[in-house]
Amino acid sequence: MAVVAAVPAVAAAGLGLYWFQPWKLWVDEEVREELPAAAAAPASRQPSAAASSGAPTSPAPDPEPRTVADGELVTHEHRTTGTARVLRLADGSHVLRFEGLNTSNGPDLHVWLTDAPVIEGKAGWHVFDDGDHVSLGKLKGNKGDQNYPLPAGVDPADFSSVTIWCDRFDVSFGAAELTV
Repeated sequence: MAVVAAVPAVAAAGLGLYWFQPWKLWVDEEVREELPAAAAAPASRQPSAAASSGAPTSPAPDPEPRTVADGELVTHEHRTTGTARVLRLADGSHVLRFEGLNTSNGPDLHVWLTDAPVIEGKAGWHVFDDGDHVSLGKLKGNKGDQNYPLPAGVDPADFSSVTIWCDRFDVSFGAAELTV
């Protein structure tokens, strides 16, 4: 009789451990990615026809990433700090960058650009899946500096915030309003 009762109890405990993954509260994953840079166009060895004819040439794109929007992360379900920046690279592509990120580790965490307002406190925990959002992928680590390329065709001007979203529990760990 005890064996019959133990089997469902062990199965329930295993399912609970899988679902909540409590060990992640004690395991940090730190990521230290460099500031992104777009590949530069190869330099030509021959002067261009425009340069040799004296015609004006267009200025070379800025090789350094340019910040187009940024904001400070606020705490939601878990204490979260750091900065989020949307960078425009020399090739015209965009990258979301977290700098000094510090949050809890958790199951099924993703980075989303959203059109939702950032509301501090418990009222802001669940607003990000109500409107438009685009996933930039799984959170690489719960600490450090990390880069998330925006998919081609995604205009960062269409989104006003970024969230670290837990898909498993439909809750924001933290978010930042992105201001120009």
